Amino acid sequence: MKVQAAVVHEAGQPFQIEEVELSGPKAGELLVKIVASGVCHTDEVAQHQGIPVPLPAVLGHEGCGIVEDVGEGVTEFRKGDRVSFSFGFCGHCENCLSAHQHACENFNAINFGGVMADGTRRLSQNGVELSSFFGQSSFATYAVVHQNSTIKVTDDTIDLALLGPLGCGIQTGAGAVLNRLKPAFGSSIAVFGCGTVGMSAIMAAKIAGCDKIIAVGGNKKSLELALELGATHTVNRKECDDIVAEVKKITNGGTHYSIDTTGVGDFVRKALASVRFMGTCVVLGATGDLTINVQQELMGDAKSLIGIVEGDSIPKLFIPQLIEYYKKGRFPFDRLIKFYDFKDINKAFADSHNGDVIKAVLKM
Repeated sequence: MKVQAAVVHEAGQPFQIEEVELSGPKAGELLVKIVASGVCHTDEVAQHQGIPVPLPAVLGHEGCGIVEDVGEGVTEFRKGDRVSFSFGFCGHCENCLSAHQHACENFNAINFGGVMADGTRRLSQNGVELSSFFGQSSFATYAVVHQNSTIKVTDDTIDLALLGPLGCGIQTGAGAVLNRLKPAFGSSIAVFGCGTVGMSAIMAAKIAGCDKIIAVGGNKKSLELALELGATHTVNRKECDDIVAEVKKITNGGTHYSIDTTGVGDFVRKALASVRFMGTCVVLGATGDLTINVQQELMGDAKSLIGIVEGDSIPKLFIPQLIEYYKKGRFPFDRLIKFYDFKDINKAFADSHNGDVIKAVLKM
């Protein structure tokens, strides 16, 4: 079938909405009419080939929509179901079988290799195959998605267009706190970066009962919002000469946990330096080379430096939990979102990049 999709033909080229061909769902897959898709920094990284997704490609990986058709063997979903998507995984490697789908041994191939889980492609244009992204390519009016990566939305009172970002950025931040760190009640945490991932971590830290939640960022409006969403303190990196000293002052020696969402090596080191003896620092941003003195910055104080992918979550379980928190007013992620028309995709990315919006969501 012919659909409209935002195609990237060359590295760094703007998204171009064009007509492409989408083949129907194969065994275990769904054809979904896309309602909305979140805009994520990971899409931008792939657009500029920081992640070498084979081009040309249709990106987008925070989609949601309405099921139009199902392939052979699909029993969980039927036409008309409201669904959201998350990352792709193989389902049969050791990590998938032990409920660590975020650490699927084939994660990179499926999500960044341009192919679906079975190694084939569904998108083409003028006879040329196009790469998919995260097993969904949701920057399009329709997408084919595997049932394993699809979450049914049973509550008809929730605006479906809000839910796409739960599948990546939001579950990454919230899951790092609730699924992996599981902070003790009354503990302290510093979150570096007040974008979607950082704000989600802040809201999750409040749910977990952290006593001191410190938001570190450089956008005054974002820092003000962080306080409204659960932060107890803020540190403006543009106005503070010594961020680490300020965090230690607030917490009387350092936090129990810290999270870096920026991907900037210097901030990863600051986040690590901000935790106390036996503290844990989490890296959530795509970070390049980093040099540290292991004895002085890590081992000497018995600290831990860990990386977490996709919030260490099982999306079919965790995303419904986040929706329940949202319904109860405990996880107001809708306050991060601004909607854009699909045709304005390049503006949505520009606004996100410039800090004018925290989470841009495209409506198809």
